[in-house]
Amino acid sequence: MAYILKDAQGLIIASSAEQNSPEASVENWQFVESNTPEYIDFLERSILEADSFRKSDIELARVLEDLISLLIDRNIIRFTDFPRAAQRRLNDRQSMRIKTELSKLVD
Repeated sequence: MAYILKDAQGLIIASSAEQNSPEASVENWQFVESNTPEYIDFLERSILEADSFRKSDIELARVLEDLISLLIDRNIIRFTDFPRAAQRRLNDRQSMRIKTELSKLVD
């Protein structure tokens, strides 16, 4: 069981397990069964959209790691300029990338 919120065209724009959500007044939420095709389609679209953002975030993180490495290699910034927590994260990520590359060579 779920509650859905529709736009002016009748398309589902939000869902909630509870009727009282901050996105709209309570009277705008409609109850639907969890197996309603329209609701399932909305959930599948939401998952696909979230997945593309997650993939983009991962790719951007890789670009930022490469940019940081490039700036350090060119002595534009120093590794020690970063806070200790950031240094640890960068070291962890670099170790993970090295291990991944080595494991690909072994395979």
